[in-house]
Amino acid sequence: MPSNLTAPDASVIEDLVSANHILFDQGVVDAFGHVSVRHPQQADRFLLARNMAPGTVTADDILQYELDGTPLDAGDRRVYLERFIHGSIFRARPDVMAVVHSHSPAVVPFSVSRKQRLLPVCHMSGFLGAGSPLFEIRDTAGDGSDLLVRDDGLGRALATSLGGANFVLMRGHGSTAVAPSLKLAVYRAVYAEINARLQMQALQLGDPEYLSAKEAQAAMASTEGQVERPWALWKADAAARRKR
Repeated sequence: MPSNLTAPDASVIEDLVSANHILFDQGVVDAFGHVSVRHPQQADRFLLARNMAPGTVTADDILQYELDGTPLDAGDRRVYLERFIHGSIFRARPDVMAVVHSHSPAVVPFSVSRKQRLLPVCHMSGFLGAGSPLFEIRDTAGDGSDLLVRDDGLGRALATSLGGANFVLMRGHGSTAVAPSLKLAVYRAVYAEINARLQMQALQLGDPEYLSAKEAQAAMASTEGQVERPWALWKADAAARRKR
């Protein structure tokens, strides 16, 4: 490790590897998507895997980055093009300790609908609050971009769209979830996908009754206080699958 780097505790790396595997096993990411955590000893740096499929990440694949997206120990290894999503949000939101970016399939339709917002259907998704903000990349990149957040300027624009929310939709692309811990960020990414499926089913029945803003806040406090329960289950399940 280069002399200018501080090695995080091994448990942080272990949890980040587990987060990659869990998100894959839960259908939030596939070959694409990524999850990061702020460096626990250096708030101006974050940890993120090299450019690879999340389900195959190991401890040796975790790299350190500056908040402008500069990799510090990548060597000749490729890094994620959209690392700017993570760095820009960490820079704009000191309260955020982890970020998940995904293209989870049930969420994407809500990023392009002109009529329907992504809203909390049940108590498990109270973190969606009164609805998720939308990042429209055309406002910054103009028409004709590939919709990827491929530089720091686009990362800053995404962070502005996120504002103080827990989740932001990215038109025609996917979404980004943030949280004050890695386990909560994973929880929110998983339950955003579940909520999107439930919401589409409710819309087919007609005229859904969504959680109010106050209900969403109370439900979030209640369910997220038990994040260790789903984390332990998902982690054990992911580990068992890799032993088969």
